[in-house]
Amino acid sequence: MTVAPPRAVPHGRRPPSPLAPLAPLAPLAMALPLLLALACGGEPMAEASSGVPAASPDAPASSVVKAIWVTRFDYKTRADVEQLVANCVDAGFNTIVFQVRGNATAFYDSPFEPWAIELEGQGPGGAPGFDPLAVAVAAARDAGASLHAWVNLMPAWWGTEAPADPEQVVNAHPEWLWWDQHGERQALCEDFYISLNPCLPVVRRYLTDVVVDLAQRYEVEGIHLDYARFPNEPPATPAGTDIDYPRDPRTLELYRRDTGLHPDDAPEGPAGAGAARHPWDAWRTEQVTALIASIRQELATLESPPLLTSAVTSVPERGIEHFQDARGWVESGLVDAVFPMNYTQDEALFQERFLHWPVDPDGPSVVMGVRASLTGDHAKTQRLIQAAVDSHGGFCLFAYSNLFDSTNEAIDNQDEATRAARAERRAALLPFLREL
Repeated sequence: MTVAPPRAVPHGRRPPSPLAPLAPLAPLAMALPLLLALACGGEPMAEASSGVPAASPDAPASSVVKAIWVTRFDYKTRADVEQLVANCVDAGFNTIVFQVRGNATAFYDSPFEPWAIELEGQGPGGAPGFDPLAVAVAAARDAGASLHAWVNLMPAWWGTEAPADPEQVVNAHPEWLWWDQHGERQALCEDFYISLNPCLPVVRRYLTDVVVDLAQRYEVEGIHLDYARFPNEPPATPAGTDIDYPRDPRTLELYRRDTGLHPDDAPEGPAGAGAARHPWDAWRTEQVTALIASIRQELATLESPPLLTSAVTSVPERGIEHFQDARGWVESGLVDAVFPMNYTQDEALFQERFLHWPVDPDGPSVVMGVRASLTGDHAKTQRLIQAAVDSHGGFCLFAYSNLFDSTNEAIDNQDEATRAARAERRAALLPFLREL
């Protein structure tokens, strides 16, 4: 694809953020030689830690991170974007995590990727006639809220119909996708993603460029990564098969260069409980970490670097199954905050998962993800949020569409009964959220 030179987007003054960047980048500097080697095709990188202190009873409201995830399905027009920002601020949220990249298409004017078809743009290249991210940034700034651009990192496309745009990455670079040991490309699948291969240095370069371009041209308070892992759960990897990704010749060449092994080579040492991970799994994890390190390092070169945060699994060991070493990112300072997606409605389990994410005032922040009860138990939702605030100083609610009506008919109902349920949820939760 021909990449146009970036066009400047006017920057304004950022509102104060309840999240703070890691002060010194010493951990990153120590890890950098290894991380940069990986980012350029060598070894993997280390990771980040978090810095929101636990809330105290006397803490001012502004010290509490009150965040909400807003998906790309929640808006189609300029008015939609302005309204959703107003709704979030009125509800008491001070941090809006606004999705602008879902599957290698953009909800902002990107020189790298085509406009998202969800916007139904009629202009050249599907341009919708407005820039959703620019509108959201301006509206959040005027309202005194912090705006984080939410980016799905690995997904390349969603659904069973291939993208029509020849410049979309699935069509332009099929060699960047997942290929299995039988020489077959990952199949398009219903209601899920096919993905880019972060084991390839060219893919890590591309994704780094996409993220850094966004951060350079828009006055966002943060870049929020999602799917910073292999989305390898079914149906992406068909259940009950031996299919393994990625096994394209270039990836196998890189793995052999780094380890001297083939993925089918048995690891040395005893198998069973307590055994070391298979080198193939460890190497794939390192490549994901290398991508995070590449993004982190290049963001740090900007005049006003945004925060770098990531949604992660609530139990780190489960993330490792998808080659996401979030705990390592925290320990190495590769991110400013992690957002564990702690969506259980079991209150004891919800708090048990806090133990995986100890508070470190000198490290990255931990902003606990919470899902609002959809069964009408609003008191439970309040207790979950309060527990997250008491333990880690903040929370991020999933999701906007659980509280507010929108254009979102892709993953949420907009019928009369559902709207009534949302109104009831707002009546129960908004006074509580405003007082936090």
